[in-house]
Amino acid sequence: MAKGSVRKKGKKWYARFYIEDESGRKVQKEFVGTESKSETEALLRKAIADYEEKKFVAKSENITVGMLLDLWVEEELKPGNLSNGTVMSYQGTVNRIKQHPIGNRKLKTVTADHLQAYIDFLSFGGTNPDGTTAKALSKGYLRLFSAVLQGAFRFAVFPKRLITFNPMQYVVWRGKKEECELFSDEDGETASTPTLSYEQYQRLEDFLKKKNNPALLPIQIAYYTGLRIGEVCGLTWQDINLEEQYLTVRRSMRYNGARHKTEIGATKRKKIRTVDFCDTLAAILKAAKTEQHKNRFRYGELYSLNYYLEVKEKDRTYYEVYSLPRSEEVPEGYKELSFVCLRPDGAFEAPSTVGIMCRTARKKVEGLEDFHFHMLRHTYTSNLLSNGAAPKDVQELLGHADVSTTMNIYAHATREAKRTSARLLDKVIGGE
Repeated sequence: MAKGSVRKKGKKWYARFYIEDESGRKVQKEFVGTESKSETEALLRKAIADYEEKKFVAKSENITVGMLLDLWVEEELKPGNLSNGTVMSYQGTVNRIKQHPIGNRKLKTVTADHLQAYIDFLSFGGTNPDGTTAKALSKGYLRLFSAVLQGAFRFAVFPKRLITFNPMQYVVWRGKKEECELFSDEDGETASTPTLSYEQYQRLEDFLKKKNNPALLPIQIAYYTGLRIGEVCGLTWQDINLEEQYLTVRRSMRYNGARHKTEIGATKRKKIRTVDFCDTLAAILKAAKTEQHKNRFRYGELYSLNYYLEVKEKDRTYYEVYSLPRSEEVPEGYKELSFVCLRPDGAFEAPSTVGIMCRTARKKVEGLEDFHFHMLRHTYTSNLLSNGAAPKDVQELLGHADVSTTMNIYAHATREAKRTSARLLDKVIGGE
């Protein structure tokens, strides 16, 4: 709201307040009042009210939901409040919303019914405007879309004053309820979190070895440490202690779709954590390091080295990742990084290319039709918990903020574990 004051000049009182010009800058506006201070103050209040009403109408007249979202991203997603990764997720979500007809709807015409219909569309799936079929989103993605819309509409109410109330406050999630098969012959033993058996993992490993694919090492590391795909690709040799067999998770690699750059940044929880690993992975890492030294000699000047570049843009700092042949002159500001996961020519292995190989494995390897990289993290956790690892220790290894997250998402009981628990009653009854 505009602020104002009155002051006396000679016999008369003058009123002044600040308004926004076309460029958004604050400009002082002054007018002559009367010889009465109270009358001048009343005139000032009326002038401010008129200005605010006109400003509201002018601003909200033509603005669309898409324009509001862009404004929200520009003004509200400030450094210090959110990580670059979170901002990237929000920007991607904003782009998705703008592709839907609701993005073109005038802000002043949007109702809770419109937003409810859109959230229902995301929850249940349906037909896109272009005729293609849209699948229902997961709860995680729904939370992301809801957070963006809630934030943007709150922003529209205050401080922008584009609308008088937030219609998102009346929107609810109405997800699909799980159906129960009352007369099925199945025993109902379904795992809440998909995992890989050791046999499945071996088939995947053999498939990648035959192809000599660089996605092999990231997959091996994830299987034995539970690291996320970005964390694996962001590992450097300085992060790994082969003698004491532990690694330090400091950063994560991701592709920023908004900037069209591969970047490194903080991990999901912005915490540095230490993860111990077994003899098997130690042998794998030693062999990989030896092979990379051999490749350096094989490729010679064509062997690539990897660098990061610090870039400041819109008050944010980004760390872009680049691969350059040894023969190429290194630009100013580039700093070298010794990534663990490399292609044969020395270039870094990006999460996107690892993801592509995972999708290929789904099609080519029997029994891996539902495989995705994050399943390795599920498997790692399930293996630890089922073999007696303390949930608190597993939480720290995974980098979860709360142990309940570890247990709720990953700790699903096996059939054998349930049998063992049930038979404890025999001991109680038998007095053992």
